[in-house]
Amino acid sequence: MQLNRQTATEAKSYPTRILQFGEGNFLRAFTDWIVDRMNKTIDFNAGIDVVQPLANGMVDMLNAQDGLYHVYLKGIKDGQAIQEFSLIDCINDGINPYSEFDKYEASVLNPDLRFVFSNTTEAGISWDESDRLNMTPQNSFPGKVTALLHKRFKAFNGDVSKGLIFFTCELIDRNGDMLKKIVLQHAENWQLEAGFINWVNEACCFCNTLVDRIVPGFPKDDIKEIQKEIGFEDNLVVVGEYFHFWVIEAPDWVKAEFPAEKAGLDVKFVKDMTRYREQKVQVLNGCHTGSYAVSFLSGIDTVREAFENLETGEFMRDLVYDEVLPALEGPDTELKSFAKKILERFRNPYIRHQWQSIALNAMSKWETRNLPSLLHYYDTHQMLPQKQVFSLAAMIAYFKGEVNGKHYQVQEDKWIIDFYKQAWEACDGRPISIYQLVEKVLQLDKIWKQNLNEVPNLTISVSHYLFLIEQVGMRKAVKAVLNKNNPLMQMS
Repeated sequence: MQLNRQTATEAKSYPTRILQFGEGNFLRAFTDWIVDRMNKTIDFNAGIDVVQPLANGMVDMLNAQDGLYHVYLKGIKDGQAIQEFSLIDCINDGINPYSEFDKYEASVLNPDLRFVFSNTTEAGISWDESDRLNMTPQNSFPGKVTALLHKRFKAFNGDVSKGLIFFTCELIDRNGDMLKKIVLQHAENWQLEAGFINWVNEACCFCNTLVDRIVPGFPKDDIKEIQKEIGFEDNLVVVGEYFHFWVIEAPDWVKAEFPAEKAGLDVKFVKDMTRYREQKVQVLNGCHTGSYAVSFLSGIDTVREAFENLETGEFMRDLVYDEVLPALEGPDTELKSFAKKILERFRNPYIRHQWQSIALNAMSKWETRNLPSLLHYYDTHQMLPQKQVFSLAAMIAYFKGEVNGKHYQVQEDKWIIDFYKQAWEACDGRPISIYQLVEKVLQLDKIWKQNLNEVPNLTISVSHYLFLIEQVGMRKAVKAVLNKNNPLMQMS
């Protein structure tokens, strides 16, 4: 049976209060799912018009199902594996502004419109000098936002109650601030009136947000079985993990207008999201980046397999609890609770997260995600955090591109691949040669923004572990670093 509002008789309708730029899997499994929960639990009463950011997209598929689709959550809840379906009915319309500009303009001028959601990829919030106010529509997302705000400003005579609240979900730091900066840049470039600029500053709110949910997307391998289970021919089923977390940096009045916490959702409004971003980056991403080479060179391909392995699982837990959490600000109980949820996600039996995909651009990731923890630990304890040191050695070993006589492809910037190729070819395996290799890596200030050879005992410690990995293999080397009597722990 085809899914639409005639066949899905339980689907409800809501007044459009949200304009959403982006029709992809993530927003439909995250923000739209959240709005759906709010509608059904606290009577939030908000519908969504979805705007296709690019000329080619999938709003036609969305409209073919009257905006309906199912979210299929698979994951761990309270230690138990769960699977659950939800029919999402909060989307009212899908709009292609490139072929339906009048329809798009009408949605922009909807007097009930209050929120704008977006996920236009990391490249979406960018400056496009070619954008003009009279284009239908503008090329860039910030250009479209500037134009739509100007239309509202003029149509409602600068009424401050017709301003909009932006929840930007693009994966860049300070995403709301960045969008607002470029909007004001367009306003200046287009020589728009001072009253409009004041209205943007006073009537609109651009919120920085941090989103977290793994969304594998459309379950193409299992879709026939899923369609049979839900009883509809739904071509927009989207799979996501059960875990969700949304941090929104906003004033209290925004929280009052978007009371997601009252619906039992893990949505947190804060005055400053810096520490929450650091938590996610250093705990979730830092554990991934700190463990990928250790696990892959141990012959383990996925995150779940590594976490359930005796040695690599212990390594991941120790890395997080002993070396990452101490470097973060916040209440100890809150940090440990957050870490527990993150590590629980690694056990998700329904998601195969490949270490090779996590390995992409590993050098810059290690600098962002792991180096701050290492340096903070040393500054605090006057000794090196051995799991972080070992992970750095493991990463250098990974860039050799070979383990146990088998070669694998390394995905990195060409100059980094060329650097490691030359460095490893010059290394004859002797301790002094290993030391010289590590010394070359740690002085790459293009990556580290400093010379890491100046960190006391770091070069010799990394060299020790890299030599050990080369001599006995990764599995045995991991056991050595897990030894609580490891003599390197006493180095200062």
